[in-house]
Amino acid sequence: MSTAFSEILAAAGGEPGRRTYRVPEDWHQGRTAYGGFSTALALATAIELGESLPPLRSAQVSMIAPVFGEVTVHARQIRRGRNATWMAAEVLRDGEVAFTASFVFMGPVASAVHVDDCPVPAGLIALDEAKGFENDRAPSFLRHNFDVRFAVPRSDDKRPEQCWWVRARDRVGLDPMVELVLCADALPPGVMSLLGPKTPVSTMQWQVNLLTPAPVTRDGWWLLRSTGDYAEAGCSSQRMAIWNAEGAPMLSGLQSVALFG
Repeated sequence: MSTAFSEILAAAGGEPGRRTYRVPEDWHQGRTAYGGFSTALALATAIELGESLPPLRSAQVSMIAPVFGEVTVHARQIRRGRNATWMAAEVLRDGEVAFTASFVFMGPVASAVHVDDCPVPAGLIALDEAKGFENDRAPSFLRHNFDVRFAVPRSDDKRPEQCWWVRARDRVGLDPMVELVLCADALPPGVMSLLGPKTPVSTMQWQVNLLTPAPVTRDGWWLLRSTGDYAEAGCSSQRMAIWNAEGAPMLSGLQSVALFG
């Protein structure tokens, strides 16, 4: 049985800005919570504390130590300007900082600049034609909490790229920004296709920019792509992107991943 993310939020202890949560094992990725889970916990806590926040537009997180068992999330407002508000959050395990996040919420402003150079991947398999898959070796969080379909055809040419259709199985009642962040790190690192299936990997830092103030999609499905553009001495840099089911860009990001093999 999986534990819905909304149930975890509802069962939180403490008060706004200082919440305690229990991390179920079905949200684990190895010995720590899945990165999207930790980010979504921090974001939900920050949103609850903030008053009339504008939409989330950017986030930067550091995954410092394993997040598991009972954790405490502290959120605080750093600055509120005319258009933007900065919030910070920390996840603590046994009193030690295990995860930090910085969020920027910003309302729309008038601008003459209009750029959209975020095309969907070439050869994309349409959502309704994409085939789902199950993998008993997949991390616990993925098996229990997400539906996945292949988004590009299989190729014998190994490339440092992953591209899937992904949907959270239980998203009722979630803030749209929290739901998107919860799904956004579901892919394996782009370079995993070049590594053995048991090679340990660990995300160190993650930067995301939301490209819309109101992320929406059809039936909960998002198109995710991660592309490794450099890997050396056990450290990989990758670009990440998300589109909705109609191909509209929703999120772009960068991630630094440690490779232990």
